[in-house]
Amino acid sequence: MHSPLHDEVHDCTELLRSALRDNGITLPSLGVDLPGLAGTYAAPLVALGNCNTATARKLAEALRKAATR
Repeated sequence: MHSPLHDEVHDCTELLRSALRDNGITLPSLGVDLPGLAGTYAAPLVALGNCNTATARKLAEALRKAATR
C-alpha cells in the first residue's frame, strides 16, 4: 500500500543525499529502510547505513560547521 509517508521518506532521503553531496560526503548505504517502508505500524525510516572513518570525519566536520553558523 502506497501512502504519502512513502513519498516523504523517499523525498527526505534524496534531500539528505543531495545535502551530503554538496558537502563532499557520500554515504554508500544511504537509502530507505525497507522493513520500515513495508510496515504499517510506524512511519518509514531513512537508513543512514555504514561509512568509513574518512567519511565519518567529513560528516562530523560538516555538522560542526553548520552548528556554529
